[in-house]
Amino acid sequence: MSLRQSIDFFLYGWLHVETLCSRDRFSEHGKETFDAVLDTCERIAKDKYAPFNRLVDTEEPRMQGDRLILPQATHDAHAAYAGSGMLSAAQDYDIGGMQLPYTVESAANSFFAAASVSIGGGMLTVGNANLLMAHGSETQKKVFALNEFSGRWMGTMCLSEPQAGSSLSDITTRAIPDGVDFKNDVLGNRYRLKGNKMWISTGDHDITENIVHLVLAKIPDANGQLIAGTKGISLFIVPKQLVNEQGQLTGERNDVALAGLNHKCGWRGTVNTLLNFGEGKYPVRSGGFDNQGSGAIGYLVGQPGQGLRYMFHMMNEARIGVGLAATMLGLAGYYASLDYAKNRHQGRSVGPRGKDPSSPSIPIIQHADIKRMLLAQKSYGEGALALALYCARLVDEQHTGTSQQANEARLLLEVLTPIAKSWPSEWCLEANNLAIQIHGGYGYTRDFPVEQYWRDNRLNMIHEGTHGIQALDLLGRKVLMEEGLGLKLLKQRMMETVHLANTQDLPIKVHAQKLVHAIEQVEHATQAAWSKQNPSIALANAVPYMQAFGHTVMAWTWLSVIASIQSKDAAHEGRQRACDYFFNYELPKISAWLNVVNNHDMTCAEMPIESF
Repeated sequence: MSLRQSIDFFLYGWLHVETLCSRDRFSEHGKETFDAVLDTCERIAKDKYAPFNRLVDTEEPRMQGDRLILPQATHDAHAAYAGSGMLSAAQDYDIGGMQLPYTVESAANSFFAAASVSIGGGMLTVGNANLLMAHGSETQKKVFALNEFSGRWMGTMCLSEPQAGSSLSDITTRAIPDGVDFKNDVLGNRYRLKGNKMWISTGDHDITENIVHLVLAKIPDANGQLIAGTKGISLFIVPKQLVNEQGQLTGERNDVALAGLNHKCGWRGTVNTLLNFGEGKYPVRSGGFDNQGSGAIGYLVGQPGQGLRYMFHMMNEARIGVGLAATMLGLAGYYASLDYAKNRHQGRSVGPRGKDPSSPSIPIIQHADIKRMLLAQKSYGEGALALALYCARLVDEQHTGTSQQANEARLLLEVLTPIAKSWPSEWCLEANNLAIQIHGGYGYTRDFPVEQYWRDNRLNMIHEGTHGIQALDLLGRKVLMEEGLGLKLLKQRMMETVHLANTQDLPIKVHAQKLVHAIEQVEHATQAAWSKQNPSIALANAVPYMQAFGHTVMAWTWLSVIASIQSKDAAHEGRQRACDYFFNYELPKISAWLNVVNNHDMTCAEMPIESF
């Protein structure tokens, strides 16, 4: 079964995305327009992305003086992507958008991630522009967001710093008002920024004429001191090239300097940079105001001190996007190893009396262990795709549903977003590991693509919030917020699936009862973790808790998919077997993970440092 067939099934056969067309925002669409978008993206991915996946892996971005050089294929792919209109796919018609459901947008973008995640699509640019549409001024929307949606400019998010990493409360980038008239700039309150940002994807390039950086920084107090913690963090627009209120380049470079490139094990075609803001390499003294003349010019977004809250508007989208990227890499490896297993002959069938050495060799897909590894990949990859599209459907509910539907979607997304990011990042990476195993010795050579898929996917457990941070967020915040309302709602949705499954054939009923038991185990572990009211004890085993929670969510996803299937064909048989595999081989793992949570096991937390 092809990727397109899987996407079509999940969109139409499971999520029934065409029913969204009854809503005013999507009323001009139908299955025909959705299919046309999918066709276009599938074709561009096939023509402009897939043939160059190995090229961008071997020809990494490089610095040449002040210029950063990328392969022509990357330029061509971006031009085709922007030309397709996908950067503004979900935006209003009156600003050049297509008003597509986010579910369809996500499905369409999956083709690009599968073809070459390293070339990339527009995840950061779209997330950047969406943030500005939600929190920026009207001028900031017009000048910055709309130029990003058109593909004229690209966008980044600049959070981490070399000394702080994921600990954003420790950032030291400063933003000082640019003279006494700093509030008179039509683009926003103007500040001068000084500091360093690390791990900035697409932080510098010449693909577009400008780059819009969204930068977290702290505004010093009256004594020149930075406010401790996250409450002092504000958000600023810092363009690489300075612009006027019409969105025209002024011809002056902002003081944003490329300090170096990070050379990664994967995603090598995506530029990843260290940026210096306000180091004086490109001093800016123009503007007509009583300015400081030192530092990169940045424009405040919204209110001071609200930067982290605004940035999480973009971070949550990015986390779902990273989960989808991990999913597609897992599926890319699955399709490659499936093809290899069908065509590679090795070994012989084992009959009642053992192997007959005179018999011909057989395709390795006939061996039980190869089928095990393929089924594992299928259950991980297709299950993760279903979950990602379900979360995208919740985004559409949040934006266009009734007030009750929107609130329920919000609560479910709060709980599911850490899973939508972390679960594919871990288990679709394992799928890539199994794809290499199926290839045997060839798997770790560059003659086959599966080693690159693994390297690309290894970054996703770190991208946009590490695995451990997702776990702390889930157990420390999301399952507790609003008195556990999101967790209760998720259980309600799961039990609705259980009731549907119990009206069907016996095998599905058996899986439904296993899911009920898993739900009870997770509920008990959630209560047990916090029973001592001590965060250091509760969160000591947050990652095993998240693994068990994620596996329970995935079991529910598979049960929902199987319970919804009407036709009984080969595709159904494949999904049924993948579901069986997950319930029989994977779901039992949660007992071991939750055992350490229930027992408040402190083996890791109390390990003396000197004993390592």
